[in-house]
Amino acid sequence: FSPPPMPMASPLMGKKKKPFLGMAAPLGYVPGLGRGATGFTTRSDIGPARDANDPVDDRHAPPGQRTVGDKMKKNQEDDEEDLNDTNYDEFNGYAGSLFSSGPYEKDDEEADAIYAALDKRMDERRKERRELREKDEIEKYRMERPKIQQQFSDLKRKLSGMSDEEWLSIPEVGDARNKRQRNPRYEKLTPVPDSFFSKHLTTGDKHTTVDPLQGLNLPGGLESPYPGGMTPGLMTPGTGELDMRKIGQARNTLMDMRLSQVSDSVSGQTVVDPKGYLTDLNSMIPTHGGDISDIKKARLLLKSVRETNPHHPPAWIASARLEEVTGKLQVARNLIMKGTEMCPKSEDVWLEAARLQPGDTAKAVVAQAVRHLPGSVRIYIRAAELETDVRAKKRVLRKALENVSKSVRLWKTAVELEEPEDARIMLSRAVECCPTSVELWLALARLETYENARRVLNKARENIPTDRHIWITAAKLEEANGNTQMVEKIIDRAITSLRANGVEINREQWIQDAEECDKAGSVATCQAVIRAVIGIGIEEEDCKHTWMEDAESCVSHGALECARAIYAHALQMFPSKKSVWLRAAYFEKNHGTRESLEALLQRAVAHCPKAEVLWLMGAKSKWLAEDVPAARSILALAFQANPNSEEIWLAAVKLESENNEYERARRLLAKARSSAPTARVFMKSVKLEWVLGNIEAAHDLCTEALKHYEDFPKLWMMRGQIEEQSEHNEKAREAYNQGLKKCPHSIPLWLLLSRLEERVGQLTRARAILEKSRLKNAQSPELWLESVRLEYRAGLKNIANTLMAKALQECPNSGILWAEAVFLEARPQRKTKSVDALKKCEHDPHVLLAVAKLFWSERKITKAREWFLRTVKIEPDLGDAWALFYKFETQHGTEEQQEEVRKRCENAEPRHGELWCAESKHVLHWQKKIGEILTQVASKIKNTF
Repeated sequence: FSPPPMPMASPLMGKKKKPFLGMAAPLGYVPGLGRGATGFTTRSDIGPARDANDPVDDRHAPPGQRTVGDKMKKNQEDDEEDLNDTNYDEFNGYAGSLFSSGPYEKDDEEADAIYAALDKRMDERRKERRELREKDEIEKYRMERPKIQQQFSDLKRKLSGMSDEEWLSIPEVGDARNKRQRNPRYEKLTPVPDSFFSKHLTTGDKHTTVDPLQGLNLPGGLESPYPGGMTPGLMTPGTGELDMRKIGQARNTLMDMRLSQVSDSVSGQTVVDPKGYLTDLNSMIPTHGGDISDIKKARLLLKSVRETNPHHPPAWIASARLEEVTGKLQVARNLIMKGTEMCPKSEDVWLEAARLQPGDTAKAVVAQAVRHLPGSVRIYIRAAELETDVRAKKRVLRKALENVSKSVRLWKTAVELEEPEDARIMLSRAVECCPTSVELWLALARLETYENARRVLNKARENIPTDRHIWITAAKLEEANGNTQMVEKIIDRAITSLRANGVEINREQWIQDAEECDKAGSVATCQAVIRAVIGIGIEEEDCKHTWMEDAESCVSHGALECARAIYAHALQMFPSKKSVWLRAAYFEKNHGTRESLEALLQRAVAHCPKAEVLWLMGAKSKWLAEDVPAARSILALAFQANPNSEEIWLAAVKLESENNEYERARRLLAKARSSAPTARVFMKSVKLEWVLGNIEAAHDLCTEALKHYEDFPKLWMMRGQIEEQSEHNEKAREAYNQGLKKCPHSIPLWLLLSRLEERVGQLTRARAILEKSRLKNAQSPELWLESVRLEYRAGLKNIANTLMAKALQECPNSGILWAEAVFLEARPQRKTKSVDALKKCEHDPHVLLAVAKLFWSERKITKAREWFLRTVKIEPDLGDAWALFYKFETQHGTEEQQEEVRKRCENAEPRHGELWCAESKHVLHWQKKIGEILTQVASKIKNTF
């Protein structure tokens, strides 16, 4: 072991320390001046040499991890432009920017701004066109390939109207897994007998087969199925092996203990009641929906309120109801009974206690309440409700009336339990105790005889001079006993008396009372009330408008006599107003009898002899009643009042032609052509000859008419159709073309010409005609519809769809186009299209009819019927709707429903509709009634939609 070497002495240790170190520099000293290092600046003077954002200087890092050098090299490579010929484009030049390395000056910035503005301007010019084109392309793509979402959108929209029961009744989705995955075979565990363990306890041998000799007592040591005898010592306890006998005994003991717990002294019976056990479980479930912590807070707050102010009844009631809600009914009863002790004068507390207590206890509570509050009506009513026997109820109420004789409610409740005779006696006493109760006076008057009732009502008027119901009841009483002349006087005296007593006559209330009288059968009272109050509080210039509204309101409420009285008063005030007479006539036509209508029309034409429509309504009424001479006489009178009236001439012609008096009709038309020639008179003349089969005469008349009225399109149509009927297609084409020159805006003329060309096989010419018609008649949905159907009939469904899209763009609110568009779609998209149609044309009858047909095609019978009813209600003049409705009822309705549709259609008298007009205006069907036309049109409708 050698000691550590001594350190060598440093040569600097011997030098002395410089004396100027640590001293201040002399004045004018510049460091480094002696060795020429002047102006040198260190890093401590200027701070760090690199900016904080500069990259890290790791030039000594491995080549793959450098940042400074590698980035510089990369930037140099980027700056070097690729000016090779392969990178040069004849239009764009080089791929990169040739001047990216140059400085970016203000001129460059201004130039870039100008170019950006130009680009933006050019983009805006093309933006709208580009967006429309993109939108059309997207719509076309969506139409050809609709999304799954669009196909199911109607079903998803229906989910908003589903109830909870419908949602829960949706069947579960089927399991797509295979049988083995759906029904996995779980491991089955079977209890092993103790003998198995005892036999295999002494050996470690494993057996995979069963010895057939096992269990047989064969001699010769074959008692065991495996080699190795069983020694007795293995069965003794305490040797560390299992004693299976004791395990079995312990198991039996445990089972006996469990059985003894649930058994009583009777053997074989148990004290567990399964139904009662489940009931107890249900009673343990809290019935409230609140949180337990909230219940505790509420209980604590209410306890605080009770302790702070024990005489505050709502605190006790709230506490009891809280406990009732949480299922602690007995606690609630105890609380409310304590509340009755603290607040014995509170009616609400006693009523709550009676509500919470069971039957007999509740009666005792109510009896106690009566002792504390003998004047409480509600407690007496509750006491009567608790009684189940009627005699006991009467006894309670009579006792109550002894204490509270001024209570109208108690009297009414008591009278309701009595027989009529006893009720009359009680009411006579009741009106003495409560003379200001109108209900009691009126009830007594109803039970009295006529004379006594009059006396009762007079006494009631003395006691209550401000109530109108007593006066109205008096008027109804007089009417019921045949004194109708007194009714008017009573109502007038009522108005005067009530005004004298300062009662304001409320017009609406009186009209409502009149409606109630009407429904009760008191017609005279109803009319008297209307006459008395109809003009109260209305300015003279508003009378007519207000009265018409009142009449319509009464009709909607089912008060027809009120409406009739209003119309009668209005006609009395405005006898020369044709509109009032017309409304009254339509009211009688819809809700009155034929006699009342004819009587009204006779008065109407006497006051307004120039009103042609009133004469015509009267003549039609007589004609419908098959009284043709009377109808002729009415029209003769109409001629005297309105000479040379076109409407009356044509009505007379129709009357004669409908009754097969063709010669008289011809003479009338000839006379009309000479005395009052109009285009319609000539048209009816041509039509009469045409339908009677006189084609030559019809042709000559048509030619003569066109000399005078060449701008009347129906004459050109009839001429063309007559030629078509004679199979002179060239002449028909010529007639249509001449007509279009004179009447280029007649849509039916264009349609007839197009269909003629289509019928003769000139599809291209028909298409050209329709295009020309659309140019001359812009935004005409009928022409667009015919164009679409033309392509569809030709089998060009894609062109039909394209035309339909254009048509909907030009006529977005056309119901007939939307209705057709619904059925142009494939079945999955029809419902979505119908929703769009309803958004655009909510109240259009054609769209409503299309929706009804859609539900019909989906076999939704109830909904289809609702939409058919809605359609015919909105537009009863649309014959197609009635025909489809009738066809629907013939397939899915009863005979009564079919007959109802037929009657409503006959009353509506429809005149329009594509299918309807094709049948009703056919020359062979000119004499058919509306019911026959309805059956004819319905029979031709095929369920192809």
